[in-house]
Amino acid sequence: MSFLNNIKIAVIGGGSWATALIKILCEQNNVQIRWWLRNQKDIEHIRKFHHNPTYLSDVVLSPKKVKVFEKTTDAVKGADYVILAVPAAFVQESLQHLTAKHLQGKRIVSAIKGMVPGQNILITDWISNEFDIDMHDTCVIAGPCHAEEVALEKQSYLSIASTECPTSEDFAKLMTCRYVTANPLDDLYGVEYSAVMKNIIALACGITHGLGYGDNFQAVLVSNAMQEIGHFVTAVDHRERDLSSSAYLGDLLVTAYSQFSRNRLFGNMIGRGYSVKAAQLEMKMIAEGYYATKSIHSLNNVHHVNLPITNAVYSILYEDQAPSVVMEELKKLLK
Repeated sequence: MSFLNNIKIAVIGGGSWATALIKILCEQNNVQIRWWLRNQKDIEHIRKFHHNPTYLSDVVLSPKKVKVFEKTTDAVKGADYVILAVPAAFVQESLQHLTAKHLQGKRIVSAIKGMVPGQNILITDWISNEFDIDMHDTCVIAGPCHAEEVALEKQSYLSIASTECPTSEDFAKLMTCRYVTANPLDDLYGVEYSAVMKNIIALACGITHGLGYGDNFQAVLVSNAMQEIGHFVTAVDHRERDLSSSAYLGDLLVTAYSQFSRNRLFGNMIGRGYSVKAAQLEMKMIAEGYYATKSIHSLNNVHHVNLPITNAVYSILYEDQAPSVVMEELKKLLK
């Protein structure tokens, strides 16, 4: 794919991450963006005022580069890339009007850090199966990066992972600008599973913070979590990888500690005594870790990896066990 030509990129999703990715892409001279959002009022507002009224509303989007669509079929028409930036729980609904023919010949990019609920499979695997997409034509966007810092143009880093380096290298060029550095990798599954699991760990960090645990304990929790992620990722996709690099450890750290982490916020509310439903209603945003916890817990029935932190979060969220009691037991398992 030549970078001398005009590149058309469809973005599916209207949240903060989708908005941040569009902001980055608007920095490129050779890119046209075709944006699908669910909310009709937001569509009308963006067409008139050129910013998303619901998420990252201070980000001004170029009307010359960004065209908004009401139908996914129209948004993906003629696109070279299709970026999926909706919560994992809504990916099936968001793409329900698309067929394999609509996505034929396109590269699919998942910016979703979750798994398909009920099926317990990665987004890239689901896309490949559902729309007959070659895995070589898919890639994922991972951190360490929060949408809010992209909006503020703070120096940020992205990891673009695929099974074939040319795919991730091409897309990394599109996601690199004066305040974002995008690095390509050829470890699609390792990066994608790590991105799923770090949201579970961020929930655990939030829960312990809500319970009053200090920084010392959370440092031990996160270091144990990195080992837990490593054991699980190796079990599902055995290969050599450096988990200390930013695509893995860096993404975990920013999600576990950042004030912008919605998973940490969700966990913090649970630790302070909120029910799951009450926390979800108050946040008004999806915490991917909630769904990821159930998916990884179910998937581990096959792999049988020792996942004490994931199991602890699962027992709190899905078995209604008291966070204080569960964390007291988890303390004994950490080193």
